[in-house]
Amino acid sequence: MGTTSGIQRYLCHACGRSFRSKRRPLNLRSILWKEFVFDRCTVKLLSSKYKRSVHWIRKELRAYAPPPAAITPRVMVAVMNCTFFGRTIGYLVVRDPHLKENVYWVEIENETIIEYQCARDTLESLGFVLRAVVADGRPGIKGVCEGLPFQMCHFHQQQIMTKYLTKRPKLTAGKELRQMAFMLGDICEKCFALELATWHEKWHEFLKERTTNPETGKWYYTHRRLRSVHRSLKTNLPYLFTYKRYPKLDIPNTTNSLNGYFSHLKELVTLHRGLKRDIKHKMIETKLQNRHRNL
Repeated sequence: MGTTSGIQRYLCHACGRSFRSKRRPLNLRSILWKEFVFDRCTVKLLSSKYKRSVHWIRKELRAYAPPPAAITPRVMVAVMNCTFFGRTIGYLVVRDPHLKENVYWVEIENETIIEYQCARDTLESLGFVLRAVVADGRPGIKGVCEGLPFQMCHFHQQQIMTKYLTKRPKLTAGKELRQMAFMLGDICEKCFALELATWHEKWHEFLKERTTNPETGKWYYTHRRLRSVHRSLKTNLPYLFTYKRYPKLDIPNTTNSLNGYFSHLKELVTLHRGLKRDIKHKMIETKLQNRHRNL
């Protein structure tokens, strides 16, 4: 008989009654959700396409119930990281970088070591066997990974350096240290340790310079930021080349597998800005569930 509001109708030739599939509303709801989340169609665009009001589209999106995630326990290298969407929604996610699949996610208010410990405990209780962990250098996270090879993300290490020295340091010592930090992926651990020690020996007296506050008489190190970057590199050195010590595990040297995924998620949330918390939460959860693989 054709379609009404985008829904196929059928005619019974025996009794002349017209009808549509009872499962069709659920199917349409699923289609709307797929287009909304994965095809990046806005509510206004869906309203125009299906000739329904914006209110009706939002009601259907709110009523959609995504099926539970199906995650298979495995032996894996785990990439862990957190991201926040404004001040209200944050997630800790654990990802299998080789299969490009999220295996654990939880909504959080703050990034704490307890959340990371809970993630490891939960995964191991479900039958996952973690061979190594890749994460940022948050204090305490190395303790959570006790007994496992831990790889400090090179990108986060370089971000720490940029935080203190900026992207264009003015001092020669800062320029040399920045150049050294960006060689992490192209140098061996022994060579990097030697380069770092040589740099410190060269600038040792410079780093010891002090400045006295004329009002209080108290002194502080003149080049505190340089000292902080050097201390960070020296402290994290045992964890910057773990991926080279265990070549058979194929450990990534960054958390880029998750960082890129987070960027995509934030673009989606920005596209659908103005959503109420329940729909936004469900949209993020759907993306984290690797749901696109089953569509």
